[in-house]
Amino acid sequence: MTGVELTIAIAIVGVASCVQASLGFGLGLLAAPVLALVDDRLVPGPLLIIALVLTLLVALRERGGLDWGGVKWAVAGRVPGSVLGTIAVVALSDRLLIVVFAVLVLAAVLLSAAGWKVTPTVPTLFTAGMASGLMGSITSIGGPPMAIAYQHRSGPELRATLALFFVFGSALSIALLSLAGEIGIGDVWLAAVLLPPMLIGNIAARYTSRWLDRGFVRPAILWFSGGASAALLLIELM
Repeated sequence: MTGVELTIAIAIVGVASCVQASLGFGLGLLAAPVLALVDDRLVPGPLLIIALVLTLLVALRERGGLDWGGVKWAVAGRVPGSVLGTIAVVALSDRLLIVVFAVLVLAAVLLSAAGWKVTPTVPTLFTAGMASGLMGSITSIGGPPMAIAYQHRSGPELRATLALFFVFGSALSIALLSLAGEIGIGDVWLAAVLLPPMLIGNIAARYTSRWLDRGFVRPAILWFSGGASAALLLIELM
């Protein structure tokens, strides 16, 4: 990497880590496309390693708000969702699947903004976990379904629960990629380069999350989820 490319990589990881640690999701959504352009060696392995460390830090920091029961049911849905997503990628059109999921997330965001009350019940969390697994396998964007399910809960509960949920997802992905020989010691060294900006972003999130907790968590979730889905939809339809 050149000095400019390294600067861009450090900047995007720092910003994306702050968003993830403040809102519960967003690291992969913001950082993955930029890192892939800067140096394709930075994804998926190094970014997944950074994501695992970051989500562990957030889960520990916000552990007082953790919804253990919610994580259990969401993970139970994530496993079959990931399997179905993998099958769907092989059997169906990627473009069709991405458009369908983008439309579904946008519909959920619009319904929520219009007053539809989503509560993290067992069926809701299992469905959100499955949707996250499906979307994560197909689009690499698995955060919005879980964030929407927890949109009416407190900031600490949202961040802690999503963090532990993504710890499982990141660890599973790293294990599978390692077994397939797609992650090695070189990825660990590249992840070490991204570690300082990730830590800085996590520290900055201690202040931004306090601001979001003043009543801005839910609007931020809806805007961020809706914006990401709309951008994904426009990219696929253009």
